[in-house]
Amino acid sequence: MIHLITGGQRSGKSLFAEDLALSLSNQPVYLATSRIWDEAHRERIEIHKKRRGNQWTTIEEEKFLSRHDFSGKVVLLDCITLWINNFFFDNEEDDKKSLQEAIQELEKLLNQNCDWIIVTNELGLGGHPENKLAMRFNDLQGSINQYIAKKADRVTLIISGLPLEIKNTL
Repeated sequence: MIHLITGGQRSGKSLFAEDLALSLSNQPVYLATSRIWDEAHRERIEIHKKRRGNQWTTIEEEKFLSRHDFSGKVVLLDCITLWINNFFFDNEEDDKKSLQEAIQELEKLLNQNCDWIIVTNELGLGGHPENKLAMRFNDLQGSINQYIAKKADRVTLIISGLPLEIKNTL
C-alpha cells in the first residue's frame, strides 16, 4: 500500500501520518529525509523526535532511501519536499536532473514489499513565489507529487488538521 498525505505548511500532515502509522503497526519506521540547516531547524527536528516516542524506529537518510530494506514494515517517509530539496541543491538547482534521479530512487524504493505512508507539501497552496528559483522548485515539487499520487493507492489532503480523501483504490 502507498498512502500519500499532502497539504499546506503546518496543516497537520505529519501528526495525521504518525497516527495512521501507529494504527497499522506497533513498531513503525520513521524515514526522515531532512538535512539540518541551522539551530532552529535542529530544534524542530528534536520536537518531532520527542513527540514520536520509543515505539518508532527512526532512520535518517537524505537521498538514497532504497539502500534500506523495509520488507514487511509500515514506513512513514517524512517528507518528500525536504527529500527533493536535497537532490535539487546537490544537482546545482538542475530541476530536470533532480526529478530524474528522484524518480529512479522512488522506483527502487516503492517496489519494496511494505506499507508506505508518504508526507509531502502542496507548495502551490501557499501562493506564487516571487523569484525564479523558488518557482522552479515549486514546479519540481508539483511534478514529484503527481508522480507519487499516480502510484499511490490512497491520497489524503490535510486542511487545518482535517483529512479529505482524494483517492482510494483499496
